[in-house]
Amino acid sequence: MRFRLIIISLFFLLSGLYSTLSAQLIPVEDQKEFVDSLKKELDYGPYFGLYKDNYFTVGTAPFRKPTAMNSDVKFQISLAIRLTDTVLPWDSFVFLMYTQKTLWNVFQNSMPMRDLNFNPGIGWSKPFFSKDRYVGKLTLLVEHESNGRDGDESRSWNRISIYGSTIIDEWLMVHAKFWIPVIDGMNNKDILDYCGIYQHGVVITTPNKKFSFGITGVKRKGWNLNFNTIFDFSWRVHEKSNLNLFAQYYNGYGENLLDYNQFHSRLRVGLIFQPKLFSEF
Repeated sequence: MRFRLIIISLFFLLSGLYSTLSAQLIPVEDQKEFVDSLKKELDYGPYFGLYKDNYFTVGTAPFRKPTAMNSDVKFQISLAIRLTDTVLPWDSFVFLMYTQKTLWNVFQNSMPMRDLNFNPGIGWSKPFFSKDRYVGKLTLLVEHESNGRDGDESRSWNRISIYGSTIIDEWLMVHAKFWIPVIDGMNNKDILDYCGIYQHGVVITTPNKKFSFGITGVKRKGWNLNFNTIFDFSWRVHEKSNLNLFAQYYNGYGENLLDYNQFHSRLRVGLIFQPKLFSEF
């Protein structure tokens, strides 16, 4: 019965995303034409679409017997609207973004939502081109993140972030993000010990763009090698769609705000919508 409810929920979530974001769900051309046309895409004017990856996954703790307590659903919805085209200095643009991440205990009685994390922000971004080819971008972002609760379960912090990504080769992209934290939550003063001050990662894509594999490491506070690690794998089922099969393994702290100081190891699988141009991390 609960499995059926998960499938029904997945259907309605993906149907809603499809109808709302149909501008993003268009045939994707060959990658060369794709990046060559980016500058023209950015000059079309205010633009609404996906920001980070949008996904719906279900999973459990690996190497352990699945139970209602260690199995759940995780999904994310992330949108952005560009407020300007590239007529700003240095061919840059300004945008608003909003990301919502949810952990849902669907296998427990009454199927409660474990935690909802709300992440709005405003950013300035500068894409870089070499010989009319897109090679990367630099973004300055002011963002807030909280879980919308009060009392002892309230979690909240703000960040001034600098994010950059570059394409090393047609099959390899690297990215990094650093932030200056402003912690206003009274119950998460030690959040940097678990969620750190920077992250970096790589994305590897096969030549036919059918498979991609990404690794992201979030450095926790301190000088030792303590990272929260995220492994992503996606499989494009159809070459003219950005709806992919998706698997993610999370290992570390800070997967959600409510339990930011608790260690989690979760392997989940599901479906993912990815932005037409590039994902944020």
